[in-house]
Formats: sequence, structure tokens, C-alpha cells
Amino acid sequence: MPTKTFRSKADLAINGAPPAFDQPLHVGRPNIGDRDAFTQRVNKILDNQWLTNNGPMVLEFERRIAAHLGVKHCIAMCNGTIALEIAIRALGLEGEVIVPSWTFVATAHALYWQGITPVFADIDPATHNLDPEAVRRMITPRTSGIIGVHLWGRAALIDELQSLADEHGLKLMFDAAHAFGSTYKGQTIGRFGACEVLSFHATKSFNTFEGGAVVTDDEELAEKMRLMRNFGFHGYDNVIHPGTNGKMIEVCAAMGLTNLDGHSDVITINMRNHSAYTAALRGMPGISVLAYDPAEHNSHHYVVIEVDPSCTVTRDQIVAALQAENVLARKYFWPGAHRMKPYSEIFPHANLLLRNTEFVAAKVVILPSGMSVALEDIATIGAIIKQMVEG
Repeated sequence: MPTKTFRSKADLAINGAPPAFDQPLHVGRPNIGDRDAFTQRVNKILDNQWLTNNGPMVLEFERRIAAHLGVKHCIAMCNGTIALEIAIRALGLEGEVIVPSWTFVATAHALYWQGITPVFADIDPATHNLDPEAVRRMITPRTSGIIGVHLWGRAALIDELQSLADEHGLKLMFDAAHAFGSTYKGQTIGRFGACEVLSFHATKSFNTFEGGAVVTDDEELAEKMRLMRNFGFHGYDNVIHPGTNGKMIEVCAAMGLTNLDGHSDVITINMRNHSAYTAALRGMPGISVLAYDPAEHNSHHYVVIEVDPSCTVTRDQIVAALQAENVLARKYFWPGAHRMKPYSEIFPHANLLLRNTEFVAAKVVILPSGMSVALEDIATIGAIIKQMVEG
């Protein structure tokens, strides 16, 4: 364990001492696959002179993702937010849709952008996912659907949410932005609800530079989304549906195919890192590492720690100390979508119904992981936190 004395941000400003890390350690630093394999695919794209518009690389990517997840259809998109918007519109959601506030704000924005009111339901503080009973309390005559989120790649309570949706005649879809390769009761995420939306943003464990997809077993829904992502074109000069430009480009598919080949290596490193963080922080009063269910698959991409109110220092003090040492830890997804505009203005008293969300939002820290983080780095980060907590 390092013997270095760590300093607060104020100490750095006064003393000008160098931080623990010469280069910043980021949350979500991109995992880069085999560069030679990627370059070969890019050269093939250039030789084909087919850069976009449902080219052969995108078609191959869609086939492989569908096969990898065991679903019938993968509709690749330019990013996860557009994928959410298209899925929402294809399902015909309207009025009010129930979502968690404890998620990346894009989940709510994808609804609001289309004139739909996101209604925030509370979470289970143990899982950070939607509490079905909280969802039940938010259902009104204007509710048309539910969007569950598999936060940190840990599956939402799918069966309970599906039963609730069926009981009230609601449509259910999932934001699976964190859950590529995760499972629920041994079945791969991607085959639940009417559809599930994936994100392949650069910060995810599996990335296509920037990208997303909707996966589903529903033939009619898949065909509708294929039309919608390409302006509604069915063949040349034949527009048969309202649409937008949501297509994935060929070079992003090339990155995705390359990273898919190496994704198992990423998961291995992530699991190693998560175990190392758990060991380094074990026994620190008021600090706990969110665990993954060993019976389920998960990318282990997110190392989530919780700083309990009983801790000798606050969550924000720990984040400030880490950032002073060039460890760019994050407070995902503080303060919750309900406290961001425009939702804080639409629902100024939402916090009264989101007690668990507020409680979790105040104590979560996300630590750097991925292929660029070494075990020695984790030991140093553990030592920084230990000094903050134990003095």
C-alpha cells in the first residue's frame, strides 16, 4: 500500500504539490479493441466507398449483436438517445410515462422531447432500480407506459414490472444502456418488455465510438423502427412512414465489431478491478461497494461506492479529495433528473415522493475502472479514501 501523504484540493492550491496521478484517471475512459483489426475494417469501408445508409458493416453488426443477445432483431442507431426516442414513438407512448429519476437524464429527455410527461417513481435503495410499488402509486388515467432502467447493468425487477404493466394495460420497455451482456434469471437482457434500448457510447464497457440500438423479438415493431430511423423510406423515393435520421454509420459499426471480439477481455478486467476495489475498501467505516449478483452476468463496468451518513467524512469531501489527486470520480446521477430543468420546475415537490432516490443520490460515488486502470491504481485510490475516512 502506498505511503504517500495525500492532500485536499485546498492543500494543492496552497502548496502546489503534484497529485498522486500524473495523468487523470477518468470514469468511463473508452475501451479500445484491436487497432489492427479496426483499421482493416475501416480500409474495407473506404474501399467499398459505402460510408452510411445501412451498409454491409452495419448489417453485419446488427446480425452479430442479435445473435450475441439471442434476440430476433437489432436495429442499430446513431446513439442511445435517438434509439430511445424512436422506440418511444414506435410504441405509440403518449400522455404520461413512468420512469425512475435515478438514471441518466436522457431517459426523461427522450420523453419530454416528444411532448410526453415523464413521471418519476421512486427506487429501491438496495438495488437502485425502480420499486414496482412506487410505480403503482404513480399510475393515472393518462399513463401509457413504463420505462424500466437496468441501472449499473443490474436487471430491474422485470417480472414485477411486466405484471404491473399487464394489469393496467400499459406498454413496458427498458432502458438497457448499462446492461449490454447482463442477464436476468439467466436470460440475456434484450428480450424483455416490448423492446430494450442499448447505448454504445464511448463511456460504456462496449462502445461503437458513439451509437445505440433497439433490440426486440417483435417483427412489426422492428420494421417500424427501421423505417423511422431512415426518414420513413421503403426503397428508393418511397416514403411510407414519418421518420428521422437515426442511422449508425459504417465506421461506428466497424468499431463495434472490433470491440465485440474483445469484450470478454474487458469484462475480465472489470471483474478483477471490482474485486480489487472491494478488497481495498473492505472494513472502512461508512463505505460500501455495490455488489453484483454472482449468479448473473454483468459487465462490472461500474464501480459504485456508497458513503453512508455515518461516515466520518461526506461523499462530496471524498470526491473532492480524489479529484485533487487526479482521480476524476463522479457523482452519477446526482442530483436526480427530478432536480434538473425542466423537471424541477414542472414537479417542484417531487422530492417528497422520491425519498429513496434522494437518499441514494446523496451518497453514491463512481470510481474509475476499465482497461486503463491497473491494480496499483486501485491500491492508491483505496489509500486516498482510507486516509480521508480514518484520518
